[in-house]
Amino acid sequence: MMAAQAAFAHQIKAAITTVLFNPHTQNIEVMHRFNLHDAEHAVKALFDKHADILDDKTTQKAFADYVAARFALLNADAESLALKTVGYEVEGKFFWVYQETAEPPKLEGLTIRHDALRDLWPAQINTLNVEGKGDIKTLTFRDNVELLSVEFKHHH
Repeated sequence: MMAAQAAFAHQIKAAITTVLFNPHTQNIEVMHRFNLHDAEHAVKALFDKHADILDDKTTQKAFADYVAARFALLNADAESLALKTVGYEVEGKFFWVYQETAEPPKLEGLTIRHDALRDLWPAQINTLNVEGKGDIKTLTFRDNVELLSVEFKHHH
């Protein structure tokens, strides 16, 4: 039974992203967590069949750039916030990509695009949690969903 669950769990294409409003730095910090197994398959399909995300820094950077190109935070005027990639790493069974941008002074909400791996696998599900602006808000990018939005109530 456990083996069947493990095999099934491995077939689920999913990533988790946290968008954190950090009050100490006044930055919006973005942390993308991909299953290393999925990232390994992805780089072989995206770049080259010999791509090695575990040990090759060039492949790691290329995958981080791929993720960054398929993720966007937009303000209420549909203007993209200038995210910069600040790092990436292999940690255990996961590949992490880190981005950040300064928090705009008047941000009433975000519209978010998260297409990473969805061009490779239509069944890919990208779950995103927005933290640091009231209650945690969870968005799920699946099927044909391209943009999702969150609104922030003013904290005074």
